[in-house]
Amino acid sequence: MNYEPKMTKVNIKYENLPITDKDVLYEDNHLIAINKRAGDIVQVDTTGDESLEDKVKKYIAHKYDKPNGAFLGVVHRLDRPVSGVILFAKTSKALDRINKLFKNREMNKTYYAVVRAKPYPPAGNLVQWLVKNPQKNVTRAHDHEVPGSLRSELNFRVVGELNGYTLIRVDPITGRPHQIRVQLSTLGSPIVGDNKYGYPRGSLRKSISLHARRLEFIHPIKLENVIITAPVPHDGFWEKFEGMMEE
Repeated sequence: MNYEPKMTKVNIKYENLPITDKDVLYEDNHLIAINKRAGDIVQVDTTGDESLEDKVKKYIAHKYDKPNGAFLGVVHRLDRPVSGVILFAKTSKALDRINKLFKNREMNKTYYAVVRAKPYPPAGNLVQWLVKNPQKNVTRAHDHEVPGSLRSELNFRVVGELNGYTLIRVDPITGRPHQIRVQLSTLGSPIVGDNKYGYPRGSLRKSISLHARRLEFIHPIKLENVIITAPVPHDGFWEKFEGMMEE
């Protein structure tokens, strides 16, 4: 079976805010982790909007008085309407080693999603093959391998319910474009606000209810275990679910 998401265009104008100390979740000489706001784009795209990469470079250059700018390596990405922890490398050595951690699947990632339709079964392992259409910026899921597809795997589990909403913990094993969004939608549980993948309307908060909560890994230089946790957005909605999240 193939899963074709229903597309509904929503015109969204995001607020552009600089990075400040309160946005920094972790920093040392090698790495910096930011609690990304929904709406920030990680790298420059066709919109021309200022990227999170450039904002973090400005933050580092100002903080450490680097008039010639600062090195910053993009390690991974979060979709624009997604909030949560995102990691950058401050040195080329750290960038190379962190990239290897991601490639070897030694970076443990935990996300939380809020949905209206509770998935059945309420927990499981989901393996599909995804194909992204770069022109439409949409990903299609298949139950079997097809030309151009990438194997995509995640574990999911319902962890709580509140006022008709369901909170799902997602632990992705692979990292594909729009993976969690499209794979949850194939369960009949599109993420709240994600009208690109089947939710009936876009969010007035200009985001989708998907939050990158936690990263756990072995520091590439110090060889120490690192756990980085991102507080949920303070928007009057996410706070209701934070107490249900498993740490």
